Amino acid sequence: MGAVVGTLTMQTRQRPSRARDKVDDELEMTMVSHRPEGLEQLEAQTNFTKQELQVLYRGFKNECPSGVVNEETFKHIYAQFFPHGDASTYAHYLFNAFDTGNNGSIKFEDFVMGLSTLLRGTVRDKLEWTFHLYDINRDGFINREEMTEIVRAIYDMMGKYTYPALKGDVAKQHVDTFFEKMDKNKDGVVTLEEFVIACQEDENMMRSMQLFENVM
Repeated sequence: MGAVVGTLTMQTRQRPSRARDKVDDELEMTMVSHRPEGLEQLEAQTNFTKQELQVLYRGFKNECPSGVVNEETFKHIYAQFFPHGDASTYAHYLFNAFDTGNNGSIKFEDFVMGLSTLLRGTVRDKLEWTFHLYDINRDGFINREEMTEIVRAIYDMMGKYTYPALKGDVAKQHVDTFFEKMDKNKDGVVTLEEFVIACQEDENMMRSMQLFENVM
């Protein structure tokens, strides 16, 4: 998916005519097993323009010709961007966050809606999405174990070349510090509101909790 995200930040290249674009899109959509919603509808539902959605769709289809991506394919794509670490666990959790229907696959609509939030959403939108990433069992709360799992997965993915001097269970230490600040009522779990308030009050915490933006 990194290749797809990267298309938004590349310099604008010369593009074919609008008529050619339309023909290409129609031909592409007849060859995939899942046809995405109309670009007009997605444009209304996201913070992307129609042209950006066209670029994203072509990138998505290049990586996922069937029009959907399963978890193994998602992990394979992600691993290419983090060759010095093990990205499989983080990719698993990220896949689940994009798989809002919990059906084991990500459609273009799922991908672009999540991407819209992460790249163009408000601070609140981004924090809510991050909360749901950390809420592994989807019970509406984050416990210490869930947060530790995600943070460990990020460290594993970034690899020893990024964090060569880490000693001991740094992920647990990281989580212990932030969990104490987030769990305002000390009941052992963090609610969405506790999470949002704590992140907005502490710039360091905000950066750490939104680390996923740098590893998208």
